[in-house]
Amino acid sequence: MSAPRRHTVTVPGARVSVAEWCPAAETQPPVLLLHGGGADSAELSWGEVGPALAAAGHRVVAPDHPGFGRSPRLEAPLTQERLVQYVGDLVDALDLQVYVVGGLSLGAGLALGHLLDRPDAARSAALLGSYGLMPRLTDGRLGALSHLSTFLLLRSGLLGAMTRAYARDRKAMMRGLQDLVHSPDARDPALVDAVLAEAATGSGLTTFGDWQRDQVRPLRLRTDYRDRLAEIRVPVLLVHGDRDSGVPLRRIEEAADALPAGRLLVAPGAGHWVQRDRPDLVIPALRDWFARGSDA
Repeated sequence: MSAPRRHTVTVPGARVSVAEWCPAAETQPPVLLLHGGGADSAELSWGEVGPALAAAGHRVVAPDHPGFGRSPRLEAPLTQERLVQYVGDLVDALDLQVYVVGGLSLGAGLALGHLLDRPDAARSAALLGSYGLMPRLTDGRLGALSHLSTFLLLRSGLLGAMTRAYARDRKAMMRGLQDLVHSPDARDPALVDAVLAEAATGSGLTTFGDWQRDQVRPLRLRTDYRDRLAEIRVPVLLVHGDRDSGVPLRRIEEAADALPAGRLLVAPGAGHWVQRDRPDLVIPALRDWFARGSDA
């Protein structure tokens, strides 16, 4: 796994640390990759994907979102709209003209927001375990009750305290990662150490908690893009693990049907952190999909 070049990009209200993998020859469109929430960062999510896409001829840029990884927090309240604005500001600062975009979870939700905010910008997109495609945090008969419980835990501060305690406990972290990375081989000690280190040294957990408090209303999520999917005309690949316990596969199937140029790839045996669980499937799929973006 090759280390990326790191540099800092200034956008309105934030200084953003960007990881960049450069190809020997740039023969494909640049790729903007947006990581997920919690104790995540550009290199944690894209450390294996970035070099593979660079080897295929893409310039790959992956920011640590404001308040995550090596990036300081935003100089403004953290909302979905503000983060979507930051993505657009970053595209401008990097002078990305013809490009494609991918994201995981929170980052996939930001990619969706970016596609809606700037309809003619990105040529194509890939959304992994995407946020923004459900009315509540959980489905099912007890979904509303579970959602309300999470809202109350967030508002009381208890969820944040529980998360911080969990992030300091190696055994608890190993158990928690089982919900994200289903394969024991992919959930190796190096990954556990990297997530523990990110949780201990970064502000991602606090930043993610702020974003959750903005998003989780008593009975619903504040951001739900389902009614606007028909507006997205560029090709969108939805990649989803069939063991994802956070976002039901049914919701992603419905989104793929609602997108005018949507396509679904189900990763058997994979959890929410799908590119970590099934790099053998996800990386070739992203490489092929983003190469098509140059023809879109």
